[in-house]
Amino acid sequence: MHPTNLRADTAAALLRTVRPRDIAAKTLRLLAVDLVAEIRRLGQRISTADTDIATAVTHTSTTLTSLYGIGIGLAGKILARVGDIHRFRSAAAFASYTGTAHIEVSSGDVVRHRLSRAGDRQFNHALHMMALSQIRHQTDGRAYYQRKRAAGKGRKEAMRCLKRRLSDTAYRRLLRDAQHNGGGPGRTLGGGSIVQRG
Repeated sequence: MHPTNLRADTAAALLRTVRPRDIAAKTLRLLAVDLVAEIRRLGQRISTADTDIATAVTHTSTTLTSLYGIGIGLAGKILARVGDIHRFRSAAAFASYTGTAHIEVSSGDVVRHRLSRAGDRQFNHALHMMALSQIRHQTDGRAYYQRKRAAGKGRKEAMRCLKRRLSDTAYRRLLRDAQHNGGGPGRTLGGGSIVQRG
């Protein structure tokens, strides 16, 4: 019995050892050979797309990648979703777009907020991945999240607060990049800094 999560090369090597005799087994082997070839083609397409995205992100000279938790892939997604940062009149408008603007769901004397289900869900997911990365490591984002938890906020509410903070950080970074690039999306790539303020 072989594992189900085989790499294409391993699967191809295993298929070379199979010598079926009846027509049904031969047909299954042919289908498996075709599937392995298709997986290889898709792998090559993904590799090419990753290279193209990295080239495009580098060409923008964005500094988003200097924020902890944003790599080339997330930076590419954010830049593609945002377009011209100047179309957002404020950090609040940007937060509404990213789905990180708070929504009050109070009941009686209890005032609570929840994560917004509105806004660009792909951008929101990018911020969520950034937040998870920061919470898992010793970053300012983790410290901020822990302060919110210590103040009595639940996990979801503390995550909402962190995502809003990261949205504001990304907004400021995109504005700064646009100024340094004469209106374009960025100027330099960097790495390693954590949640950053103004």
